[in-house]
Amino acid sequence: MSNSPVAIGIDVGGTKSLAMLVDRDGTILQELRSSSENDDTRGPGESMTDLLARQILEICETNNLVPADTPVGIGLPGLVRRDGTLAYAANLQSASGADFPALLRAKAGVTSVEMENDGNAAALAEHAWGAGRGVENFAAITLGTGIGGGIIANGELIRGRNGFGGEVGHMIVRAGGLRCACGREGCWERYASGTGLGVLAATAAQEGRLPELSARLGAANVRAEDVTAAAADGLEEAKALLREVAWWLAIGLSNLVEIFDIGHFVIGGGLSNAAGEILPVANAELVSLVMAGDMYLPFTVEPAALGSNAGALGAALVGMRRGA
Repeated sequence: MSNSPVAIGIDVGGTKSLAMLVDRDGTILQELRSSSENDDTRGPGESMTDLLARQILEICETNNLVPADTPVGIGLPGLVRRDGTLAYAANLQSASGADFPALLRAKAGVTSVEMENDGNAAALAEHAWGAGRGVENFAAITLGTGIGGGIIANGELIRGRNGFGGEVGHMIVRAGGLRCACGREGCWERYASGTGLGVLAATAAQEGRLPELSARLGAANVRAEDVTAAAADGLEEAKALLREVAWWLAIGLSNLVEIFDIGHFVIGGGLSNAAGEILPVANAELVSLVMAGDMYLPFTVEPAALGSNAGALGAALVGMRRGA
């Protein structure tokens, strides 16, 4: 475990990179947000490394930190091996295969770089400082471009044999369903993520199920954010579509209940902005979707406490805990 009083945590997504300087109490001392850099004409992860190195060096310079003495944790959206390499990222394929610890040692002079899946990082942060604090068995689910997840069992993160544990967004929930960025069909994230809502919205508009939104925007122009905004304004057709997303969310959660006997779910990510419409419906649906659901203790599906900061906070925590 690192003795440093602070660590840098970076949450890398398909469209952005959020870097934070965090102390041991989870207090955010500085943050930087940048657009992701995904240049597939260069080696795996090289363009992303340029961005990460700039963020690390800027935070160190601003706070009079020595990069070689500052632990860094990075959360990535994909399969992160136990040795820290990114094996595969469906939504960040230009970085698949990258050895970020080695790249950042060379580019930024950091000596302690720890990697983790972004969903796992979010789960660790919520367990330490958020909605999973004091809960020994829960799942943190992030609804963003895809679906990330992290599972805490008996107080410990499930990482699995390869380090790939918690990749819940790629559970098949509809055989032969919508094609996913991973190349398969019917993955959970195609139906219950922000991207999934966009696909459902486009289909609903074409089918005439969003007449008012289509009249305002044109059926070909209805996006996920239009649906969530209209639902917040009380438009019933938009609220009905969010209830459909909630059902798909509940399908995935019910699978996790059956496998792990989880009763507490913490939901984050961009789509959680519509939590008021989605989460109560998903919570109510769970009992009917789980075998003998009324035999279980009550389920809880609640918003993440740390919001969009969970991934970076968790990455910083990984840097603190695993760094030399």
